[in-house]
Amino acid sequence: MMIVINLKAYEEVIGKKGLLLLEAAEKIYEEYNIKIILAPQPTDIFLLAQNARNVKIFAQHIDPILPGAHTGHILAKAVKEAGAHGTIINHSEKQLKISDIEKIINIGKEINLEILACANNPIVGAAISKFDPEYIAIEPPELIGTGISLAKIKPEIITKSVEIIKSTNSRPKILIGAGISDKEDVEKSIRYGAEGVLLSSSVVKAKDFYEKLKNLAEGFKLY
Repeated sequence: MMIVINLKAYEEVIGKKGLLLLEAAEKIYEEYNIKIILAPQPTDIFLLAQNARNVKIFAQHIDPILPGAHTGHILAKAVKEAGAHGTIINHSEKQLKISDIEKIINIGKEINLEILACANNPIVGAAISKFDPEYIAIEPPELIGTGISLAKIKPEIITKSVEIIKSTNSRPKILIGAGISDKEDVEKSIRYGAEGVLLSSSVVKAKDFYEKLKNLAEGFKLY
């Protein structure tokens, strides 16, 4: 079971402010033994990775490139050197061509960088699963940031995603994102077959990071 928090470009967690969220996440890991991943801005990967104990740090994106003349691109080896254990790719706010998704997953395998690939529906998720990433997150873009989760309004998409993706490749862990905001969303997502959740603003904009994460962690208690 796992919680992945995408810090995006929210001012509340830029630079040293991100350390407050990291410390809260470390406490939740110790108390609940739930895997937690934070995905900060690329400029903050090193800072958070240097201060992390059990929480894993991911990049928010990498480009399908190898070392060389690629000004402005994000290199897989660079985020790895900065301390990242993995990266999110193909988020709805940073979509990629399917061919580039395949390239990035292959690059990740070569340097032992875990890949969390986002998909906007089960069919895309199944297509991506053929490339064998470690994680696939189903995130309907229309629900991102709304506080309205699939678990509450369309749980059948969760069960369909699990069925279709696992029938294609049983190895990737399936996460549910978009609108996840409380322990009820987490509990229902896991009940319908997900293995974790991906979220952002409901945590990043919380008044108390620890209390928010504690609430989410409570959703895993039955499992």
